[in-house]
Amino acid sequence: MKKTFSIGYFEIQSSDRKREITFYGNVFGWKFVKEENVPIDYYRIETGGIGGGLLERPAGVQMPERGTNAFTCSVQVESFDKTAETIINNGGKIAMPKFAIPGRCWQGYFLDPDNNVFGIFEVDSEAR
Repeated sequence: MKKTFSIGYFEIQSSDRKREITFYGNVFGWKFVKEENVPIDYYRIETGGIGGGLLERPAGVQMPERGTNAFTCSVQVESFDKTAETIINNGGKIAMPKFAIPGRCWQGYFLDPDNNVFGIFEVDSEAR
């Protein structure tokens, strides 16, 4: 039987680390800790679940209408609508409006202030 692997870490690339730290802190309550012993400007992200990192973007930002060229992470939230409102109020934009994954959840995608795509979902077995 082939071994399977789980995602154990994620990274967000940023053109303005201070802005993204504020955005993700306000939206999801994540904590950012500056790593001093690495050769780049790097922050460890403490989410209460899977860990991550924030680093300087090494290349130009994709135009939003071109979609993503990466894995896209989705964050499980208690209320899709309340979280979507918080995202918009903190400078985020809707990339793909809320939709039902029938019998599982409500899903949608957003752009952070640096045009990184991320998703949110609210578990709901009644979603239709």
